[in-house]
Amino acid sequence: MSIDSPGGGRDRVLFDLKTKGPQSVARMAKRLGVTPMAVRQHLAVLEGEQLVDFTEDRSRVGRPARVWRLTTKAYDRFPDHHAELAVGMLQAVQSAFGDKGLERLTRERNRQQAESYRTRMPASNAPIEQRVDTLARLRREEGYMAESRRHQDGTFELVENHCSIAKAARYCSKLCTAELSLFRAVLGDDVSIERTTHILAGDRSCSYCITDRPSDSSSADKLRSRARAKGRRTKEPAGGA
Repeated sequence: MSIDSPGGGRDRVLFDLKTKGPQSVARMAKRLGVTPMAVRQHLAVLEGEQLVDFTEDRSRVGRPARVWRLTTKAYDRFPDHHAELAVGMLQAVQSAFGDKGLERLTRERNRQQAESYRTRMPASNAPIEQRVDTLARLRREEGYMAESRRHQDGTFELVENHCSIAKAARYCSKLCTAELSLFRAVLGDDVSIERTTHILAGDRSCSYCITDRPSDSSSADKLRSRARAKGRRTKEPAGGA
């Protein structure tokens, strides 16, 4: 069973770890509005199913605190839309038409997505925050668990907590390149967008820095520093078609 919205207690714990990242029992209990004991009971079952594990936080004085996180196995519990079919189709296209055929396919898919998104996006002169919020909503509808944020320095951030085409993207990294091109196309020429974290590079989420100051790279640098402070890599994955 896949999880794309919180349901039962254990599903809510998995969803919280997926969307908010590694955290302590106390933090999860406060966020979910339950007792720490209830969270520990759910985690005990999930650990037995190899869906979560923990590390010891020894930075604090006294007894080390456990910081819980999802395992790789847990990612299969979240939607990956028609993953096997998508990978099979990509392999068939590459086998029949080569790398150029695969590139044509990703370009055409990107064009069609852009056309579909534009019919539901605000006008190009709408406030950037409205455009980013709408894009996040469209991505949530497609299973990416996306959310948008505005930071005090004036930058916007689009965060995708899940990649619903992860298996296909691992086979064909051009899908990730096309995704960035898609966002640039639908948000408009007056904004700059850059990926700052990437699930396929080992990060918890895919994050994008968005600013209405295209010539100013300092905003993206701030978000990169923020990501590095959390111990996340910002490099693109190597390989792929």
